[in-house]
Amino acid sequence: MTEDVFSEAATPRREMQRIAALQRYEIMDSPCENIFDGLLEIAAQVFRTPVLLLSFIDAERIFVKSAIGIDPIQISHTDSLLSQIIPQGEVLVRPEANFSEVYGLCFYAAAPLITPDGFHIGTFSIADDQHREFGAAEERMLASFARTAMDQVALRYAAIENEQEMASTNTNLANMQQRLLDLNSELEAANEQLTLSNSKLYKSYDITLLLNKNLKRSEQRLKSFITKAPIAFAILTGREMNIEVANDMVLKIWGKTTAVIGKPLAVALPELHDQPYLEILDNVFMHGETYIGDTAPVLFDYEGVVSQHYFDFIYEPVKGEDGNTESIIVIANDVTERILQKEHLEGLNQQLEIALKAGELGTYHLDIQTWKNQASATCKAHFGLPTTEDLQFKDLMQAIVPEHREAVEQKVKEAIAKNITYQAEYLTRWPDGSLHWINSSGLPRYDAEGKPLDLIGVTVDVTKRKNYEAQKEDFLSIASHELKTPITSLRGTIQMLEMLKDKSADVNIRKLIEMSSISIKRITALVDDLLNMHRISLGELKLDRKPMVAADVIRSCFQEINIIGKHQLNLIGDLDTLINADEQRIEQVLSNLINNAIKYAPESYKIDVRIENKADYVKIHVRDYGEGIARELQHQIFERYYRVYPDGKKYSGLGLGLYISAEIVRRHGGDIGVDSTPGEGSNFWFTIPHAC
Repeated sequence: MTEDVFSEAATPRREMQRIAALQRYEIMDSPCENIFDGLLEIAAQVFRTPVLLLSFIDAERIFVKSAIGIDPIQISHTDSLLSQIIPQGEVLVRPEANFSEVYGLCFYAAAPLITPDGFHIGTFSIADDQHREFGAAEERMLASFARTAMDQVALRYAAIENEQEMASTNTNLANMQQRLLDLNSELEAANEQLTLSNSKLYKSYDITLLLNKNLKRSEQRLKSFITKAPIAFAILTGREMNIEVANDMVLKIWGKTTAVIGKPLAVALPELHDQPYLEILDNVFMHGETYIGDTAPVLFDYEGVVSQHYFDFIYEPVKGEDGNTESIIVIANDVTERILQKEHLEGLNQQLEIALKAGELGTYHLDIQTWKNQASATCKAHFGLPTTEDLQFKDLMQAIVPEHREAVEQKVKEAIAKNITYQAEYLTRWPDGSLHWINSSGLPRYDAEGKPLDLIGVTVDVTKRKNYEAQKEDFLSIASHELKTPITSLRGTIQMLEMLKDKSADVNIRKLIEMSSISIKRITALVDDLLNMHRISLGELKLDRKPMVAADVIRSCFQEINIIGKHQLNLIGDLDTLINADEQRIEQVLSNLINNAIKYAPESYKIDVRIENKADYVKIHVRDYGEGIARELQHQIFERYYRVYPDGKKYSGLGLGLYISAEIVRRHGGDIGVDSTPGEGSNFWFTIPHAC
């Protein structure tokens, strides 16, 4: 857990030990030193961040030893982020940091400076005025810089201690020499003092060896860091751009090995001759000015295959004491995948635009939080508006005719609440007064916490289709009414022939009369379906409800069906249950379900009709044991004109029976459905209210 050095809750003894460890290095209030300034400059190139600090923290204040991009004088000793003690081995990252409004910074990361005995005496930190991601690899790099800085602090301390000891030794030697001149009697004491001085000299020599060893270790760490860094890094020396340093990442990008180190860049990468980068590097070298490239295309030759990559990069000149450029640091990041994804998305968007245009589909984007809507030009045209006008949600709802408006609004709210597809078809009135039918659909989108964000969808003008449907309905209505009279006459004639068929000696005549009787019944059923469908579409399907025993209605259906088929019909369940319904219409539903079971399950000789008495309604089941219905077809079978053809078999009919049955049940205030498993049969059911 993070511990504030100024907190009264901090352990006094531990804090005193930490302050003592800090004071031991004699770093507080010391002047600027090139070794620490140079370390920050390297870190600035690696992390590409404008603000870096090397700071030390005692009991009462913060001392900034070295800084880039910020005035140390402005830093307050109460800055909460800078004054935090970071547990050993951890890196403090504040991706949304906003420490001190004076600095205007939005990102902060720091690594602790840890002494060999485990005390945190300061931080190596970076900050940015932009929000940024900071991964585990970058945390390790920051921690490595902190360790290198601590190594330099230790080396500095050892050097100071060595210098002090050497000064003391020299003073002692001078005193001993003076005493030898003045006091021969003190020769033995002087010899002992010389022996002690020699011992200190040996100790100083050991410290020097240790300093060299630590320096070599720091150099190895820095080299390892550069080599394994996740970004491309290279150092080009001289105007010939000789490759002095090239880490693994840049070698991978170039498609080369370490064999190119020491060679001029133009020799190692000859494909750059026809590209602008050699000239840019030469300008950086000659003028000493940094060059930054953004998503720049570069062609690389990988074993004879030239491929294009895109990079964000920086060419940073490194100058000598005379102010002239000696080398150039190259830092690059491969953004090829990002560019390719962008191009792919642009291609997909273009394809989508073509598809929307070809299908005359309009698009809309409704912000659920503000209810502000963004509509395409085609979508606006579907509501009779020019491209220059807005189509907000309130305008859209106002354009819908009043009798459809409430249903559309309810469907929108239901889609958002239940995370389901919004689908609606409604009539609109354009500003010029003309009426148009619109079909609209969409899907809601949510954030990570499940909060609805927006509704995105399409619109299409279906006025022509609706007009065609109306014309078709009119035609079917006229045709069915016109057919009713001749069919009635023909049915009466066939009934008379049925009464006379037994008197005929010709067997063929009797068969023809029977076939005619069956055909006229089928025609009558088809015409009745057409008339019922027309009544439903006009809202003229009237119900004459009254209490009745459900079992009696079912038995009445059995009497007619048993004459036609040879199936075994079983009535089971609560046989005394009363329902409140239109007897003729319920018989029509039952007859349709039972006849379907006979037609589509011819091998199922047993058909069970079960009455189930529920608390709020009566549920009637028609169960067959035939082939069953595939799951993907079950939600369609109650649609108008839909017919199921199992195994490629075709059956007569218009596909209206289940549609009409569903409408009859719904007008009774009930529900209808099917439960079916292929190979195990089907169970059609519907519910009807109890008799009051």
